[in-house]
Amino acid sequence: MAFVQFSKVSMAFGERDILKDVSVNLQTGTKAALTGANGSGKSTLIKIMAGLIEPDSGERIAQKDARISYLPQSGLVHHGSTLIEETDKAFEWGYEILKQAEEIAEEMKTNNSEFLAVKHSELLSKLEESGWYRRNVLSEQVLTGLGFERSDFTKMTDEFSGGWQMRIALAKALLTSPDILLLDEPTNYLDLEARNFLESFLTEFKGGFLLVSHDRYFLDHTINEVYELFAGDLKRYPGNFSHYEKVREVELETLIHQYEQQQQEIQHLEDFIRRFGAKATKAAQAQERQKMLDKIERIEIPENLKKIYFKFPPAPHSGQLVLTIENLCKSYDSSFNVINNLNLIVEKKERLVVAGRNGAGKSTLLRMIAGVDSNYTGTIKLGSGVSIGYFSQDSAEKISGNETILEHLESKLPLELIPKARDMLGAFLFRGDDVFKSINVLSGGEKSRIALLELLIKPHNLLILDEPTNHLDMHSKDVLLQALKDFDGTVIFVSHDRGFIEDLSTIVLELHPGVHREFAGDYKYYIQRLEAEENGLETSPLSNTTNTSAAQKEEVKATETKLNWEEQKKQQAEKRKLEKEVEKLENEIQAKENEKEDLINQLSLPENYSDGEKSKTIKNKIDEIEAELEKLNQLWEEKATLL
Repeated sequence: MAFVQFSKVSMAFGERDILKDVSVNLQTGTKAALTGANGSGKSTLIKIMAGLIEPDSGERIAQKDARISYLPQSGLVHHGSTLIEETDKAFEWGYEILKQAEEIAEEMKTNNSEFLAVKHSELLSKLEESGWYRRNVLSEQVLTGLGFERSDFTKMTDEFSGGWQMRIALAKALLTSPDILLLDEPTNYLDLEARNFLESFLTEFKGGFLLVSHDRYFLDHTINEVYELFAGDLKRYPGNFSHYEKVREVELETLIHQYEQQQQEIQHLEDFIRRFGAKATKAAQAQERQKMLDKIERIEIPENLKKIYFKFPPAPHSGQLVLTIENLCKSYDSSFNVINNLNLIVEKKERLVVAGRNGAGKSTLLRMIAGVDSNYTGTIKLGSGVSIGYFSQDSAEKISGNETILEHLESKLPLELIPKARDMLGAFLFRGDDVFKSINVLSGGEKSRIALLELLIKPHNLLILDEPTNHLDMHSKDVLLQALKDFDGTVIFVSHDRGFIEDLSTIVLELHPGVHREFAGDYKYYIQRLEAEENGLETSPLSNTTNTSAAQKEEVKATETKLNWEEQKKQQAEKRKLEKEVEKLENEIQAKENEKEDLINQLSLPENYSDGEKSKTIKNKIDEIEAELEKLNQLWEEKATLL
């Protein structure tokens, strides 16, 4: 069993402790995630594990001959070879073993010892068991799984863009047959299909791995333990990521209660020192209070777990019919329509996700709807009163200026929202002193978050969002998701985050080059339809398709009309009604829980628990709330079960 052990590892940057006596053991079979706030030191820890950085103190022990493969977040570039040649470099360990075997075979010609014969046999067996002789097949499987076409195999690596360069690096990391795999945000550059492939690969992977990712769905389906890095300490939580979040939420409630009590204590001490520090009669007492204040070990709340809420401004009124597309065609070379005869109707408050592989025309369609690209045939008609807000990765290029992030946002906000500017920025990962950074020094990802926030604070009723979750951590995605679910306008979006899509979408438009299908249901329904097709329970109109023809279009149409449209609409309406009822009950339960917690806090105050009449009144109110909560929870269970 291969392993990498770390014992009491510490690392500091200046006066800040990144790691404090961290101990962890990665071994064959480990399936772990590493989480923590931005800047908490996750990448540093992974680099230490990979042996790229020496810690200030502590011990790193790797089993002899253990193969450790590491993928950084970004920055890898390949050049000077074809894609398949570059990928073959992942098998250098096999070429080295083969070289050793050949050297021993040469030596055996003059020295036919039993030791050499055994050693030679062991090396060849090791190659056989590792799958090295199947490396060409494995390379093809991994490359196509990550989205490369077979025609890409002979392309020079210099021709690939940054995101595809990282896919090449990921392919090499997977193909090294590592004992331990260290992946720092491997899903950043992957579309949904490539993420699904990586998920399957890691599920079947026999070695151990530790990864960082902001994709909750991906983590829930790949890992069985979570390590959280916070304030230099590393803590292990067994179970998948959603389970970790539930456990951490309970811990956090206790921590927040302790934090609030400590803040009150600090406030009282500081008030006393401020009021009486200059008075001779109280100076000694003030000094004593200062000593008490200095000794307090300050409680910190993890930034990535703080609850931040964000609401859109009310959407301007629009008609029920938001968007009508008729006979839309788009071609890049006049010989083939990437989008061919697309007809689509989008109604008010629908959340349409556009699905499909890279190159299917998803971003192109969004640009045409947003009015950025007018080079097409057919018609795109907006409904009465429709106001579009459009976000794409190009939006970051428009963000510039010498003002600070906070000044930039405040200049865009209506007066009533200016006091909430810090909270809004916090929701999009600009926390603490980050808000005082100059706009001009921001990275592309940071500018992209600013552009998204700018869009969301403007009153629109049709949001067109192309990959809005890129550059967001998991908590920021949750904030955005809840805001979009509460939004009373319409949303058309593209995303590679499976959980985000499943939670938001109500309709799916599937694009393939030249072919499209609409599914009147959410993403889970769409996946069920695809699985039915794969299992032969339903025929896909796209099977054995190489180009578009009139017959294919008729076949698509025939498949789309299999299910009764009106029945689907009815079911969808019932589902939405249930979702609203469940959400309303959840809000009522939360309000009651907050009320109960407030009463419990009141009961803990000396002026209340020492007064029999007051404490009795408060206890009676708590009992009443608990009875109401029991009814609400029972009703919630009934509705949730129906949903």
